[in-house]
Amino acid sequence: MMDILIKNAIIVTVNKEREVIFDGALVVKDNKIADIGNSKEIESKYTDVKKIIDAKGKVLFPGFINTHTHLFQTLLKGLGDDMVLKDWLETMTFPAANYLEPKDTYDAAMLGCIEGLRSGITTMVDYMYPHSKPGLCDGIIDAYKELGIRGILGRGCMNTGAQFGVHPGIMQDVETVEKDVRRLFEKHHNTENGRIKIGVAPAAIWSNSQEMLEMLWRVVKEYDDALFTVHISETPFDREAAKELHGQYDIDVLEKLGILGPNVLMVHCVYLTERDMELAKKYDMKVSHNTASNMYLSSGVAPVPEMLKKGITVSLGVDGAASNNSQDMLELMKLTALQHKVNKCDPLAMSAEKVLELATIDGARAIGMEDEIGSLEIGKKADLLIFNPMLSPKAIPMHNPVSTLVYSSSMKNIESVIVDGNIIMEDSKILTTDEDKALKEAQDTAERLCVRGTIKNRMEGHKWNSLY
Repeated sequence: MMDILIKNAIIVTVNKEREVIFDGALVVKDNKIADIGNSKEIESKYTDVKKIIDAKGKVLFPGFINTHTHLFQTLLKGLGDDMVLKDWLETMTFPAANYLEPKDTYDAAMLGCIEGLRSGITTMVDYMYPHSKPGLCDGIIDAYKELGIRGILGRGCMNTGAQFGVHPGIMQDVETVEKDVRRLFEKHHNTENGRIKIGVAPAAIWSNSQEMLEMLWRVVKEYDDALFTVHISETPFDREAAKELHGQYDIDVLEKLGILGPNVLMVHCVYLTERDMELAKKYDMKVSHNTASNMYLSSGVAPVPEMLKKGITVSLGVDGAASNNSQDMLELMKLTALQHKVNKCDPLAMSAEKVLELATIDGARAIGMEDEIGSLEIGKKADLLIFNPMLSPKAIPMHNPVSTLVYSSSMKNIESVIVDGNIIMEDSKILTTDEDKALKEAQDTAERLCVRGTIKNRMEGHKWNSLY
């Protein structure tokens, strides 16, 4: 018996042939795609099915893969407006992070993952770098498990950088970090049927010593080349601070330490040089492009078209909700397409189809899972979404499903989401948790965190900023 049959759908497979099936059906057995093809043929082949979904007029897409976020920051939306990165870190993010509790990270992750699921995200890569108290990572993993989303937790760290504004309360020494990293790997890595994974995520090259970076690389090598992700060249400050601490720019430090290879995911990469890009290509290092965050913090425009022309794998990251201010992949996809068109004054600098690839198969490749997720193919895990254009006028008329998705859609159009063969959202309702309760808890938790962190730029304390 098959578990799920979705029939009468337009199926955008994103397979190697980039096949689109205009009257298609897809079958799910356990957690994998068992079959895919013409709807009539599939329906006649599989008559014993637990659940049948009629997707007439709707589109199946692979689930989106968000390769970079900081879920704790969902509690800080709207508090860091109109600042550059350095000021944003020093005056808001680091002070708030110093007061985080495990319940805060759980509530934040629930909120961020619910928003992500509603925008079609089925895989989240979280980058949890501040650690004022034990157990903060566990709060995020608990949310992953409860909601049923596919999640990678990058255990972040900082052990230096006070001269650059890092709050002492969120630093940890190498021994403490290694002990907790190993605990997380042993307790959570490849659990939940492989849905939960652990990686490492040093906050920045300029906030970690050589000893720390070498230890983290050694640990991921022990765990079958698990993910090593790090912010690289987000701003000129990143490059100069790394040089001040290590004597070299950030990507050069990775090269010196031998932190090179396909499991290295570099985030932002706004100021990569030609040499940096050649190094990334040579060692198959991946990139997470954080369009909205780079725009919000006025950091610059990453040379994504140049990277793609060189054959570098580029994926998409929504980044933390304090520098976005959302976890909305649909919004991010549109921004990505438009940013590169206007930056190059070239309508062919980025296409809707390429943006979809960045959000799906290239995202899977960026985290070493291209053989498991990222496209709708027989044998791959059943991570997918059902897109219904009729749920909002913005998406009507639909002439090209991919164009409609990237340029003319909203979260209202994401009708259902399946992760690992399980229906997580159906008919616009989250099935795995009480969403109303989660949103209320997140609001209350955010308010308490602002009180503890003495953040006053909210509600009555916020000053109108019309500028001109």
